[in-house]
Amino acid sequence: MLMSLFNEALDEFLWRERDNIIANISERNLCGRLMLYLDAARLRYGLADYFTDTEYNRNKGDLKRVIHGPDDFNTITCDLIMHSRGRRQDDNLIAIEMKKRHHKAASKDADRRRLIALTRAPAAVQGFADMPDHVYDYQLGLFIELDGDQATCLVEVYQQGAKVEDFQRGF
Repeated sequence: MLMSLFNEALDEFLWRERDNIIANISERNLCGRLMLYLDAARLRYGLADYFTDTEYNRNKGDLKRVIHGPDDFNTITCDLIMHSRGRRQDDNLIAIEMKKRHHKAASKDADRRRLIALTRAPAAVQGFADMPDHVYDYQLGLFIELDGDQATCLVEVYQQGAKVEDFQRGF
């Protein structure tokens, strides 16, 4: 269901925001625009108890953190997430990181690493550290790379701590 929700929102985003993407409008603006389409899709899919937030950096009042290994963790701010803000047992639904094609590989790889950490299952992080406030278990992680010059969008899909597929769309 979440992948269908995302695909509907992405299609509308690419269609409606094509000129902005090609004009090289800022990534933050484009994330905000995608948030609008995701939020509308969220309601169509019956997820009224969830929120779609850009640049969200809190977890139960503290800074949002991810853990990569036993002594490897950091604070994060996701480009775009869909979650219940801690109000539901199934809190974390979608985490999205967006980059434009011209960004450096290291920056893109950091986003991918973050999505791997965010989509890990609870069992995968047990024993890493005594840090109950780190976040994980997002059902779906998505890395979006926009190429305004070629009018294409690459999407990488992450689930359970691994990249599971990728696809490309023109717009």
